[in-house]
Amino acid sequence: MVNKERMVNEFIELVKIDSLTRQERQMADALKKKLEDMGIDVYEDGAGEKIGGNAGNLICTIKGNKDVPAILLMAHMDTVTPGIGKEPVIDGDIIRTNGKTILGGDDLAGVACILEAVKVLKENQIPHGDIQVVFTIAEECGLFGAKNLDYEKINAKYGFVLDEGGEIGSVAVKAPSQNKIEVIVKGKAAHAGVEPEKGISAIQIAAYAISKMKLGRIDDETTANIGIISGGTATNIICDTVKIEAESRSRNPEKLEEQTQHMKKCFEDAAALFGGSVEFISNLIYPAFEIDETGSELPKILKKASEKAGVDLQLISTGGGSDTNILNGKGIEAVNVSVGMSKVHSVDEEIRISDIEKAAGFLVEIIRTVAETGCA
Repeated sequence: MVNKERMVNEFIELVKIDSLTRQERQMADALKKKLEDMGIDVYEDGAGEKIGGNAGNLICTIKGNKDVPAILLMAHMDTVTPGIGKEPVIDGDIIRTNGKTILGGDDLAGVACILEAVKVLKENQIPHGDIQVVFTIAEECGLFGAKNLDYEKINAKYGFVLDEGGEIGSVAVKAPSQNKIEVIVKGKAAHAGVEPEKGISAIQIAAYAISKMKLGRIDDETTANIGIISGGTATNIICDTVKIEAESRSRNPEKLEEQTQHMKKCFEDAAALFGGSVEFISNLIYPAFEIDETGSELPKILKKASEKAGVDLQLISTGGGSDTNILNGKGIEAVNVSVGMSKVHSVDEEIRISDIEKAAGFLVEIIRTVAETGCA
């Protein structure tokens, strides 16, 4: 039932629209028109104003004719850099970048899948319950669209976020929480050539701390990374201040706290050793989630839908965060469904046409399965 040619054309059209984080206005306007042309009323919330963006989240409800719990379909509108002037290239079954920008399949493939699924439902008069569609802003910079979504407009019981990579049928049912870490290391400035003994190098403190730190893959649930280091003003001045941005993630809250405290101790021990000081700030960016594979209805719905769609269901754990984390934190049981995106956040990003076609078909079957089973 999925119209592959139509879906590809729409995906290409969306990819060509510039939609960097906090600059989603053109994309929001384009999607609003597409939804309204389908006879769907669209509400734009005030999330953009709250986070300094130029557009809000788009929210709409497609009324159903089945008395079953409402479901939420979600994808995000924003893309990462370099994302201005994207020119997608079709090469057989592959849509890729021209090597100069990202493609934007993260997450415009999810947007395109939702739009196509809605069209299929309408064209084939497929029975369904209420469907709420949300296209969020500012996912890439910290899930700020989902965090500031007008939840008074949302009454869905289950959520399906179209923002996962991997084979079609891969569904993330476990994801970590993340601590955002900001560190300011203080030393003492001095002339590097005349009297370096009088200085305390903040760079040396930071380097020593990081050298003692467990980073990368800590275990199968936990990761940590130093992402940004900045400091210093000249080569002939002992650097007195270094700023560091880092993160720790884990699907286990105790391990998350343990890793965060380990990183803090490394900085504090290094500062004490060299005679400097450190300010360590850690904030929880989003909570972990884990869907009960035996007690929840969602895995059962996904299994039946995957069988109908002819895809291999794989319930996976992910190391990434998404709007799915926020939905679960708000009490909406949600999973993250693959749309086949590959090599995202790079100029080598690509996606298979056959994958987005399968993803849209899988989504249609999810909606049909909810209507047929009642999923109560």
